[in-house]
Amino acid sequence: MTFLLGSGAGFSGDRTDAAIPVVAELIRRGQPCALLFETLGERTLAAAHRTMRDDPDKGYEPLLDELLSPVLGDCLTHGIRVLGNFGAANPLGACRRVRSLAAAVGRETARIGLVEGDDIRDRLAGLDLQRWEAENRELPGAQALISANVYLGAAPLVQALAQGAEVVVTGRVADPALFLAPLVHHFGWAWDDWDRLAAGMMAGHLGECGAQVSGGYFADPGFKDVPGLATVGYPIIEVEEDGSLTVTKPPGTGGLVTERTVKEQLLYEVHDPANYLTPDVVVDLSRVVVREVGPDRVAVSGIRGKPAPERLKTTVCYEGGWQGEAEISYAGPNALARAQLAAEVLRERLGFRVPPELRSRLDLIGHASVFDSDDGELQAQRQPSESGDYRLRLAVEHPERRWVERATQELLALYCAGPAGGGGVRRHFQRRVCTASYLVKRSDVVAHATLFDERSEAHAASH
Repeated sequence: MTFLLGSGAGFSGDRTDAAIPVVAELIRRGQPCALLFETLGERTLAAAHRTMRDDPDKGYEPLLDELLSPVLGDCLTHGIRVLGNFGAANPLGACRRVRSLAAAVGRETARIGLVEGDDIRDRLAGLDLQRWEAENRELPGAQALISANVYLGAAPLVQALAQGAEVVVTGRVADPALFLAPLVHHFGWAWDDWDRLAAGMMAGHLGECGAQVSGGYFADPGFKDVPGLATVGYPIIEVEEDGSLTVTKPPGTGGLVTERTVKEQLLYEVHDPANYLTPDVVVDLSRVVVREVGPDRVAVSGIRGKPAPERLKTTVCYEGGWQGEAEISYAGPNALARAQLAAEVLRERLGFRVPPELRSRLDLIGHASVFDSDDGELQAQRQPSESGDYRLRLAVEHPERRWVERATQELLALYCAGPAGGGGVRRHFQRRVCTASYLVKRSDVVAHATLFDERSEAHAASH
């Protein structure tokens, strides 16, 4: 029987009402199904660890209540399993919150699965790590370390489902593993059935970014028009026991599911289509066929799988000093020339007001920002008579906060000591997060699942 995978979120900060029409359609169809919430990014997780330092009860997805409250009662009533990496840095804290939300809809006894094992901060120094990519070549010292999390696969999530969990809470797992887990549990796929595992993983890849496969992050007016983007429908992926899959969305919602939207998402963040690495399987997309089979219905076939990699990706986040931003606007006649002059003045001031090791970048938003170099080559192409609305942005980075504050203050001083007509200054500075990715031996990762009620009692007793 077809299994339905519904997407409830594609990142932390996504629309919190997106899951409502998805759940309504899952209920209407009455087939085996699950609702998935993908809310983690690498720096999102680092921010969650920082939050938990300040408040040990926090550190999970800050929008958890808004995401789950509108749909949790219906999901529990209709047997829709809910899986989410909204545990972030504190899956146990998220479980407590989910229990409270379940109690609020009369389901105090809801079974909540807790997946652990991704956080390896305490064991990092003793592991055999292969460097993959990093801003710096050396591992950070213990004082600078914020987080170290392995991208887990689907196995511990399947374990939680096998224990009867109605809601599964995880920290860092590979995003599509959230979708693969209920498929493995429902169909009983073997862990060496590479083609089916690959198909399930790509069902997750298609759904993990929420509306991206159904018109979100796709629209380009006049070239790729998308109707009803304000009410875009988040995807529902139909998966058969043999691994064949179809992408669709709830009827009556905005957006669209077409061959083009599916192809864009299929290749999103895939560096090698013949060897897409995931914890559970290496996916080969080189022979994939994508075809529209009806309005807002696209079938995907030809996905192949290879044995899972021997090592798992681990992302380490650590303190990287301070970063700051400041902006000022120039508008009206000759605005571009005034904004360019402001940039010149600021560059000269930074040359003798801050240490030479302070890194800085100036952008003219509205003229040259996204495609300019750090040296401002495009900004130097003067068009002095050009009117318009431009915003000069300064970005700086230094190990010490005082120099970041000093640099942004120099932009603030352009109010009265710079070109005419500047306004709308804003300043912001915060701690900088650096990341490094390593590969860890699969045998060094111990992930497991427990039902929250059992785990929470043991945790409370030990504290």
